Amino acid sequence: MQQVRGLAAGVFGGLWLLAQPGYSQQVPIYTVRIEPSQPRQTIANFAASDAWSCQFVGNWPAAKKEAIADLLFSTATGPGGQPRGIGLSMWRFNLGAGSAEQGEQSGIKDEWRRAESFLTPAGTYDWNRLAGQRWFLEAARKRGVKQFLGFLNSPPVSLTRNGKVYATAKQPNLAPERQAALADYCVRVLEGLRQKTGVTFQYLSPVNEPQWDWSDGGQEGTPFRNDDISGIARALGPKLQASKLPTQVLITEAGKLDYLTGPADKPEQGSQIAAFFGNIAASTYLGNTPRVARIIAGHSYFTTSPQTVAVTTREQLAGQVAAVPGLAFWQSEYCILGDNAGEINGGPCDLGMTAALYLARVIHTDLTVANATAWQWWLAVSPYDYKDGLVYVDKNKADGNYYSSKMLWVLGNYSRFVRPGAVRLTAAVEGASTTGPLISAYRSPNGRQLITVVVNPAASAADLRLEVAGKSVGRCQTYVTSATTDLAPGAALAAGSTLHLEPQSVTTVVSSLR
Repeated sequence: MQQVRGLAAGVFGGLWLLAQPGYSQQVPIYTVRIEPSQPRQTIANFAASDAWSCQFVGNWPAAKKEAIADLLFSTATGPGGQPRGIGLSMWRFNLGAGSAEQGEQSGIKDEWRRAESFLTPAGTYDWNRLAGQRWFLEAARKRGVKQFLGFLNSPPVSLTRNGKVYATAKQPNLAPERQAALADYCVRVLEGLRQKTGVTFQYLSPVNEPQWDWSDGGQEGTPFRNDDISGIARALGPKLQASKLPTQVLITEAGKLDYLTGPADKPEQGSQIAAFFGNIAASTYLGNTPRVARIIAGHSYFTTSPQTVAVTTREQLAGQVAAVPGLAFWQSEYCILGDNAGEINGGPCDLGMTAALYLARVIHTDLTVANATAWQWWLAVSPYDYKDGLVYVDKNKADGNYYSSKMLWVLGNYSRFVRPGAVRLTAAVEGASTTGPLISAYRSPNGRQLITVVVNPAASAADLRLEVAGKSVGRCQTYVTSATTDLAPGAALAAGSTLHLEPQSVTTVVSSLR
């Protein structure tokens, strides 16, 4: 191993990340300067949802569903320190609208996209429903997940205008006079789930991508205008407060980030930061509504390519969020969807590094430019030939095979190590280029560790030098996801040791911080 000499002393304590055998002077060297005195956002969670496959996979043979749950939730390690899973810190639970009970009459052709409801046609509640989903909910809790969010794609079918779980002619499928009934339903379900499973939900998301039409019967869903959303939130807040549940209301799960910052093409459904939090004079203002979380949530779809557009969109978003005291931004749903300006297509499925590296760039940009305090994926478990899953399964309701993806493990480079309460630190990269590494740094919740996530999209190796202002970096442990490894731990390295940063890889460096 080549010795490192000439590391500058002074205000920076340094750790060289250089080459293992095979290193040559042609390998580019990047210097990263981290400023603990310039903290950015505090991380709340990394998450994924149980839609829709967990309703079936949760009833699979025990050994298989336990293994899938380990991949998603476990923070344990196996032989050699190999992480067993990616340690998601929040689980999103689909509160279905009842299309599964309607069956083919629901109009949703794909059975796997239908969803059960606890509410029966008779107006009673059956807590034995959603058995597969409840299994994963409890599996998450048993593996240490402490944050849970319930989300609705549609109100329950008994409350909708058309008796369906999707809209007619692009119209909101909940009449304003039914908003109080929807609030009662939500509170009852959260109470029932806590009694049935022991799980308390910290958040409830009552609307999903309200800008889309949701009239084609592809899944449960309904559009809403901003005044509809404010009405639902105002109905929910006092009822949650009266229930003594700790649950907060999360809005708005915007279909793309542009609808948070401007009217885009739908003025009654856009400019949502201003509508709900920024303009106190707005009729839709929710800043003083009880139990409404001071969080604006949106989805990163359709704004991730090209990278210049991704950055500009997120800079605008971060600026508007920062202008509202106490407001945070959550990236609350994403998978690789659409054609992404020709960079990558949503289909077909890709278990390898091409999709994973694109995903890593999206996560990095959302965290470092948009200052997202939470980052959440769409389908934790997918049966589809599409880039929408972390774990993939055979489309068999009773049993089948499961397959991990590199997207799972790349998300794990963040979620497994950047825990709730971690603080992102300013990290400036010298010598960076459009193909150079993407680097973000975080201080652990207890302040004793530095977690650095390095995305190297290039087909060649790269070397790094970490410098931390006013601190010294001690021993470190690396975890690498590449074409041949899944969060593979490297040998523990002393301060000043060397490391080869692999081509087309994502590396997490966990260092002691003194």
